[in-house]
Amino acid sequence: MKIKPDQGNKTFCMAPWTHTYLSPQMERRLCCASLEQSQNFKQYIDTKNPDDKPVEFTTLEEHWNSDYMKSVRKKLMAGEEIPQCATCNHKLLNSQVYRQHFNRMYSGLIDEAFEKTNENGHTELQVTSFDYRFSNLCNFSCRMCGDMLSSSWETENKRHDNFDYDKNPWGRKDIKEQIQKFTDQQVIKEFTEAIEEKRLREFYWCGGEPLMWKIHWEAMQRVIDLDYADQVYARYNTNFSKIDYYGKNLFDDLLVKFQDWQINASIDGTGHIGEYIRTGLKYEQWLENIKYAKKFMKHPRQLQLDLTVTLPGLFDLENMYNLSKDLKLILLCKKVFSFTADNLWTPLCLPKHLLHSIIDGVLEKIQDKKTMFNLSFIEGLKDIKNHKTLEEKYSKEEYSDGLKRGKKRILYLDKIRGTDITKIFEKNTEVLKWWNDI
Repeated sequence: MKIKPDQGNKTFCMAPWTHTYLSPQMERRLCCASLEQSQNFKQYIDTKNPDDKPVEFTTLEEHWNSDYMKSVRKKLMAGEEIPQCATCNHKLLNSQVYRQHFNRMYSGLIDEAFEKTNENGHTELQVTSFDYRFSNLCNFSCRMCGDMLSSSWETENKRHDNFDYDKNPWGRKDIKEQIQKFTDQQVIKEFTEAIEEKRLREFYWCGGEPLMWKIHWEAMQRVIDLDYADQVYARYNTNFSKIDYYGKNLFDDLLVKFQDWQINASIDGTGHIGEYIRTGLKYEQWLENIKYAKKFMKHPRQLQLDLTVTLPGLFDLENMYNLSKDLKLILLCKKVFSFTADNLWTPLCLPKHLLHSIIDGVLEKIQDKKTMFNLSFIEGLKDIKNHKTLEEKYSKEEYSDGLKRGKKRILYLDKIRGTDITKIFEKNTEVLKWWNDI
């Protein structure tokens, strides 16, 4: 059965017809938010370990019309709710889900997707949207991130003899060499082929820190040289610590040539709280870069503040809101979500009465009417209250044990980074007591 969105299909997403994702460890997914069985290495949002088998990478050609992808397309065309799409179906990260982007951007191709996909899910459509994360190269080690997506995290863990090679075999020298060889010989080849054939319609540059990748600057310039930048949409998720690399400026030399662009500049708190959460952030330099980027904006959605609500970030939400107002920039809002009881970076680790009290206190101070600039922020905060806290989700024993393990990791990071999370918790005596009682 095939049911189109305009016929009531609520689960359909154009991503499996247009988009492809590849992690720094060469894991292929429907998109960066999908929950899937690992091929080789467990990713940060996975709930299961991969099967015990030799490392084997898959080319885009092998993946695109594989039995797996055909099965996904069949189910989505039938309007089924599949577990891979739980992040969107249940709004695990934010209230404005990723599916909306693909269905909006490719709305004119939905009929063609149904027409050019046969009964077993094989499609004639080719990938035109790439989210290839060529490496974990990053100059930040954000608290809620990890070594899979940050070379700074990886270096820190190895320097302090805290890298688990059993859980993260991709960090071994021999497997790193395999990953690099596959990247050089296959991934770059299939990526550049799409560029050279002029079929690329969307870049999504996300990392690591994508502005540090040489291939980013080369690929964007190549599209300009091939004279079809006016047909390509360039999306970014970047820490925005620097906008000049390899002798080029992101705006002056590249983005002014493109059809359109969107930058979600990651920022989870202002001043010292922002610098605590996003280790490596120099807040004043970040602010200068944002103000420079504003000069190139043609519409409000081109430059957005991308807030991920963390436990320490709860205590700077009002400042983030004021920053958005001062800059007149849209403030996006998602949250750290957890699949385990020991993740204390998620705001959901707090007891419900404390969490809701903080959220309600912020919302009460926001007297402005809802606008496109604050809608995501307001709805995102309200959405946090719609999810079970870890205390509600797990047994008393699991929750207590998780808090202890999570606190131990935070104290370890504070020790090696010379920071102190209690200086943030001092803003709320009840939260400080909760922390001290763990």
